[in-house]
Amino acid sequence: MEKVVKDGEKSAPIENEYIPVSIESFFDKEKIENDIANENMGIIVLTPYQEQLVTELREALQLHAPDRIELLEDRLNDMRELATAIAHFPSLLQRTILTNSVRTPEALVESIISYQEDGDTLLHMPSKAILGKGFLVTKIHSFYSMSRLAKNYAGMDDKQVKRYSDEAVSMMFTLMAEDVYLNLMKDKTLSMSMRRQLANSLIILWEHRSDQNIYDIAPVLQSVWSARRTLAPAFGTMMGTSELLLVSIQMDAQWAQFIKQRLGDNEVSQAMEEFLFGLSYEQIMRLRSILREQGVKAIGRDEVAAYLGERVKTDISLDYRDFYLLYTVRRDNARARHRLHLPGPTKTLEDFFIRFVMEQNEQKQQNDSVARA
Repeated sequence: MEKVVKDGEKSAPIENEYIPVSIESFFDKEKIENDIANENMGIIVLTPYQEQLVTELREALQLHAPDRIELLEDRLNDMRELATAIAHFPSLLQRTILTNSVRTPEALVESIISYQEDGDTLLHMPSKAILGKGFLVTKIHSFYSMSRLAKNYAGMDDKQVKRYSDEAVSMMFTLMAEDVYLNLMKDKTLSMSMRRQLANSLIILWEHRSDQNIYDIAPVLQSVWSARRTLAPAFGTMMGTSELLLVSIQMDAQWAQFIKQRLGDNEVSQAMEEFLFGLSYEQIMRLRSILREQGVKAIGRDEVAAYLGERVKTDISLDYRDFYLLYTVRRDNARARHRLHLPGPTKTLEDFFIRFVMEQNEQKQQNDSVARA
């Protein structure tokens, strides 16, 4: 079988279990055609809400610090120019003649699903996907810079400032979503229809660098992260998951449903502990053993490193960079366990939750279809 989606490479041969499904089955054909006609295909530089935030900041700076407007405009122009350059690469949503092959969205979907190799897939990705990730990182940093401008120069109150940092965090979750989609598409316990839906969502994300699924889920994950920050898990017994649940179960009906239905799964529970304690499954097991042997009932966060004899980051921060950093550590550890057949969670908490949400949405769509029949 040939590799996944490299520009200029032939589409992967389709095994018998893969029946090509048109991308139109998942997305609005009329909208796609209108986008193409209006030349709207490609990266979304600013959503309507983001445009509103930029306009408000520009107006506030004009009033309080007009000398800072040029800084804002320069960054926005840089983003637009980067998006324009990326738009010159072939659209992933259209039939495209490459150097020595023809690429269609349907073939791209099947190729992504069929590729099951471990390791970094950087060189197997379309150029547009790689360049788009760079654009998204630039945009995240830009909105975080806007939050600093709003706070220090624009005369905005804390509630107004928070909208800019929250938008940066939401986009960080979109960056994370690419990893989650790629992880879940390798999970053969998922139905083929769900894996195709994930592949289509990934292609849309690559094309536009925006994902409505994640924008809906991001506030929940952000709230859970914030709740984690307010807790002080007892590192003696390594209990604390129940505390997180008591705080977070009130936040969102979908999250509460996830907790009730999935926390009984051993891997989900282990992934939750990694998320809560900021430690790997292996570190948690070792720390439990050390404390039990020494008869220690409780320790503080700042004592964890000393007991483990290694540097560990257990401090809690609301910085979106810290969230992503710790996510990638959990992601890489989970992938290693899966590859080496080691005990512990082989997916992150984010993987489990996003899978749950998408399965719930798929079930709702099926129920609605039956009801309309």
